[in-house]
Amino acid sequence: MDTEKSQHYDIITTGAQLEHLVRTLQHQSVIGVDLEADSMYHFKEKVCLIQMAAENLNVIIDPLQIHDLSALRPLFNNCKTQKVFHGADYDIRSLYRDFKIEVNGLFDTQLACRFLGMTETSLEAVLKRWFHVTLQKKYRRKDWSKRPLPDEMIAYAAEDARYLLPLAEKLKSKLKQKKRLYWVLEECEDLSKVRPVSGKEGPLFLNFKGAGKLDPRSLAVLEALLEFRKNMASRKDKPLFKIVRNKVLLHLAIEKPKRSKDLLRLAVLSPNQIRMYGQNLLTAIQEALNLPNEDLPVYPRKKMPAVKPDVGKRTKILKTWRDERAKEMDIDPALLLTNAQINVIAVQHPFNLNQINKINEMKNWQKNAFGNDIIETLAKAEKFSNRGGSSHRLLRLKPTIPKKRQS
Repeated sequence: MDTEKSQHYDIITTGAQLEHLVRTLQHQSVIGVDLEADSMYHFKEKVCLIQMAAENLNVIIDPLQIHDLSALRPLFNNCKTQKVFHGADYDIRSLYRDFKIEVNGLFDTQLACRFLGMTETSLEAVLKRWFHVTLQKKYRRKDWSKRPLPDEMIAYAAEDARYLLPLAEKLKSKLKQKKRLYWVLEECEDLSKVRPVSGKEGPLFLNFKGAGKLDPRSLAVLEALLEFRKNMASRKDKPLFKIVRNKVLLHLAIEKPKRSKDLLRLAVLSPNQIRMYGQNLLTAIQEALNLPNEDLPVYPRKKMPAVKPDVGKRTKILKTWRDERAKEMDIDPALLLTNAQINVIAVQHPFNLNQINKINEMKNWQKNAFGNDIIETLAKAEKFSNRGGSSHRLLRLKPTIPKKRQS
């Protein structure tokens, strides 16, 4: 695809146009996809635009004018047509949430960049590196749910998608050179299965960062504040952070102000917030303070099993191997193996590939690329330990780190 050609795009606003588009795209082997949503402006976010690009084709679908997007489902579900996204997690969840669209045949260019060792992986940074293109940022935080959209905003939306296909081609070529393409493809297959978080019953504080550090009384206050904010955001159709930010609620839960002058003294709310929400916040706090002790919430904590000394030693040894190997390969160690995966391996202590293959927490590419290295590292550690060597010394011995293999 020629990225230097002047941009042309079509806007799809009717069901008939959408069906014609699907008939055209179903013969394409690869399609670039991007979304624009309104999470900055509404309580319940929604997809406001879907941008799609293929060879000699750049279109924008307006889901706010086409209420039935079911015609897209077979296209996105077809694994023979590869769909290229950048940072697909949010988009995959949003497409399923709003339209029950499932994505098969995913290729995530941001994930590909990470497996190539890139640290700056935003689309802006990546396009600037590979195509010397600077994307406009001024429309990123605009309200995409407004209609009609200005022409310049639509042009901005169409700009991102048209670079995804040539970007994917470059990244696939680099991944093939490093023999990491199938790693990314397996990771993309797993990523395509993510789904939006369902409306679970239970306290709101379970999804609030920092709640686990609070005592039961403060936790009760925080829950009351979260309930107030959620109800107010729903009534005003605003995102939660535009009512009161998380760090402010956490501060109020800890300090527990009782009077208006206490709110002023804390200086965490703006005068306008105090005017609109001050009394309601104080009421919520007081109601939580009046709860009897037996009704106070308790933050649920998983009881961590005791780690046997040998397991702890294997965990340290595997992390050392992982970090050294990742450094050689110039990628994030967490991509090679997560700490959680290392803990599982240390507990199961595999002695051969058959045992490695039974570890469900590992991906197939990890088993194939590093299974032998893991077995060799653990075997050396076991042999050294049996000779009476300390794990501390073993961690510092270079011979325990497998030599760099073809990757």
